[in-house]
Amino acid sequence: MTRRAVLVRAPSNLGLRPLAPQHEPGTWRAPHALTEAGLVDALSPLRIIDLERPISRRDPEAGSALRNGAAIRDFNLRLADVVAGLKDDISAFPVVVGGDCSILLGALAGCRRHGPLSLVHVDGHSDFRHPGNYNAAEVLGAVAGMDLALATGRGEALLTEWPMVTSPLVPDEQVVQIGERESRNADFPWPDINGTSITRLDVFAARDLGIAEVATRTYATLQQQPGWPFWIHWDLDVLDQLVMPAVDSPGSPGIDEEDLVTLLRVLVKDQHCAGMTMTIFDPDLDPEGLYAARIVSLVRKVFQT
Repeated sequence: MTRRAVLVRAPSNLGLRPLAPQHEPGTWRAPHALTEAGLVDALSPLRIIDLERPISRRDPEAGSALRNGAAIRDFNLRLADVVAGLKDDISAFPVVVGGDCSILLGALAGCRRHGPLSLVHVDGHSDFRHPGNYNAAEVLGAVAGMDLALATGRGEALLTEWPMVTSPLVPDEQVVQIGERESRNADFPWPDINGTSITRLDVFAARDLGIAEVATRTYATLQQQPGWPFWIHWDLDVLDQLVMPAVDSPGSPGIDEEDLVTLLRVLVKDQHCAGMTMTIFDPDLDPEGLYAARIVSLVRKVFQT
């Protein structure tokens, strides 16, 4: 059966740390900005589902060392309900557009209600911060830098334990992380990821191997559990900042645009692919709308038949 996208607009910035006392990260505006740039035409979705924007708080919450922890859980529970409902429709392919990376948790939690799941995490950062590699008593945790750690069961129960799902959301052995650009730095913030069973293909390895071999190695991991569906997380900062500066944490080097499209096209056309999250575009950094148009062009190429 041919599946069609269902566009889920998830306008959250709860997982991000403000850059200044009065700053509010603009990622919550991304679904609207991308829609204005032609996202609906690019996807031709069966339907569109809008989640209400959650409001970020500046003060710590009692009982949690996470910024906006309770609000993130509430928002992701709503998102999980949406994704779980869509998985009942075999013709629907959820495309969840954020927002920041914390929306990955709700997407996985919803999909997991239907059974075990693998994850392809395409991101310029592996987002593996957790209490085992930083001092949670010194700084309020920003979940957008923790999504992969939380998805694999590391961190507060507030965001690792979900209704109707056993923890973790995804096991290390069934995760592929593609695109990390800081893993070879002396001050890499979460080196303990290197001691896990997560398949890691940093940006340098991806460029050296070529995208065909990246796909081969990705499928080698996915096929360890051949009956499991897999979810794609696409963080736009996996692109080089010279190509895509309008993201929360731009950097260099990045995955080549054509290679990224090639990889994502292969993955989304696989009948085992359960859906995709796309995150971290910040329209405040794109006043002319140039990068929104570029993103929509990439989406169109990924999903064109």
